[in-house]
Amino acid sequence: MHRGVDRTVLVTGGAGFIGSNLVERLLAENGTRIRIFDNLSRRGVVHNIEWLRSRAGSERLEIIEGDVRDARAVRRAARNASEIYHLAAQVAVTTSVEDPAIDFEVNAHGTFNVLEAARLSNMNPFVFFTSTNKVYGSLERVAVEIEGTHYRAVEKDFRGVTEKENLDFHSPYGCSKGTADQYVRDYARIYDLPTVVFRMSCIAGPRQFGNEDQGWVAHFLYSVLSGAPITIYGDGYQVRDVLHVHDLVDAIMAARLNQKRTKGEIYNLGGGMKRSISVLEMLKLIEKKTGHALHLKYSEVRPGDQPLYISDTSKLQQHTGWNPTRSISQILDNIHAFWRNNSDKIFTEVPNDLLEQEVA
Repeated sequence: MHRGVDRTVLVTGGAGFIGSNLVERLLAENGTRIRIFDNLSRRGVVHNIEWLRSRAGSERLEIIEGDVRDARAVRRAARNASEIYHLAAQVAVTTSVEDPAIDFEVNAHGTFNVLEAARLSNMNPFVFFTSTNKVYGSLERVAVEIEGTHYRAVEKDFRGVTEKENLDFHSPYGCSKGTADQYVRDYARIYDLPTVVFRMSCIAGPRQFGNEDQGWVAHFLYSVLSGAPITIYGDGYQVRDVLHVHDLVDAIMAARLNQKRTKGEIYNLGGGMKRSISVLEMLKLIEKKTGHALHLKYSEVRPGDQPLYISDTSKLQQHTGWNPTRSISQILDNIHAFWRNNSDKIFTEVPNDLLEQEVA
């Protein structure tokens, strides 16, 4: 262990979009040694590793190439960690439908391996887990109507989806992540581990390389900038709340610092009502900001798609004092700035005129 190191932090999936932004923040905390555990299989993660190694404090950064499906490797990585941020996952609904076995092995069994590593380490570490709003299924309870170019909730005084919403695992991905987040919650109750679950809506921002199955805001912006066509599934009135990745990292840090209150809790996290926008409205905003024309195609709405999902983040705000500070406009500006410096890396594998983007 390096001299002056007070704590060791394990970040599974630490080379990914959210992981690299979290690790950047942790590197700024003196006395913290960060251990990334990642199989390095996703596009862009090698560039993220190179970037992290260029940051101040990188002498406290350790990279372990490994897979969360390997229980022994996970236990070795977690052996002296006082905090574990479990971000490694299979993230695409479409991939989960095509190969539900891999989806289950990574998301459900992989999370179980992380929890067991934490339990058996005798460190009683803080364990943070990224779940998804997909555990709520198609949200048929939330009736919607069209208002201009977006859906709105019919329910009077609707303020977003709370953690009391009924679970409805409507896809292999929803099943695997839902299974995992219930395990994470129960390990707090049964084994007294200080665990926290975030059921996240749309997270966007810099270092999001993305693909056609995940990261729709960045995909739309990159596609418009490159002149690639975009396929809209349904009418484009679907609404999502969008949160800047740096606001997410702020929320994660707030959950850790207030773990006496957050232990064993599940929180819905996203941009909330103020940062909600429809697919079409996002595209029009991107068109206005970039000055590039849109090339749109339409296809049938996908089964289980939520017409409207907005997070009610009041529980986390009340428990920790966290509040998001960055707007949707700032999110797009930050992604655009990242693209300007990394467009050669983002588009190296993208077909030139056949790209079809899916809405996450």
